[in-house]
Amino acid sequence: MTSGSGESAARRPAPLSEAVSNQMKRMRRASTKPELLIRRELHRRGLRFRINHPVLPGRPDIAFTRARLAVFVDGCFWHQCPKHGVMPKNNREWWQAKLRRNVERDREKDAALTALGWQVRHFWEHEDPVAVADEVEQTWRHLRTPPAPVSRSGRRL
Repeated sequence: MTSGSGESAARRPAPLSEAVSNQMKRMRRASTKPELLIRRELHRRGLRFRINHPVLPGRPDIAFTRARLAVFVDGCFWHQCPKHGVMPKNNREWWQAKLRRNVERDREKDAALTALGWQVRHFWEHEDPVAVADEVEQTWRHLRTPPAPVSRSGRRL
C-alpha cells in the first residue's frame, strides 16, 4: 500500500495536533498487515514473487515477474474505498485533492504496467486474504499456462 505522493512539507497543511501527526507517521507504506497475510498465503501455496519491485511502475506490492502479474493491496483510506474510505473533516480540500491524485496515480501506473505487457490486479485491504490469494493464484496459473498447440490448418490440438 502506498500512502503519499511526496508533496513537500511546505505544501502540507499543519496537523491538527501532535497526536494526529504521530499517528500519520506510524502508518506503514509497505508490508502492511493485509499485505503480509496475502503474501503468507501465496507463499504457503508455493507461489514465489518479488515484493515492491523497484523497476516496475508503481512498485507493485507483489510482482510475479515470469507471469507478468502485478498485485496491489490498496488501503481503504489512501485509495478511497467506496465501502470504507472516509474524508477527513480538517483540511478537507487538501485531503480531497491528495486522495484524488492517489487514485489518478493508480490509473497511471496501471496503464504503464499494461503497456509493458503486465496484468494488474487491485485488492482492498479489507478483502479476505484467502479469497485474494485464490484469485491471484488463478490468474497466475492462467498466465503461466502455455497456449494449446495449433495444427498447420489452424485448429487447436
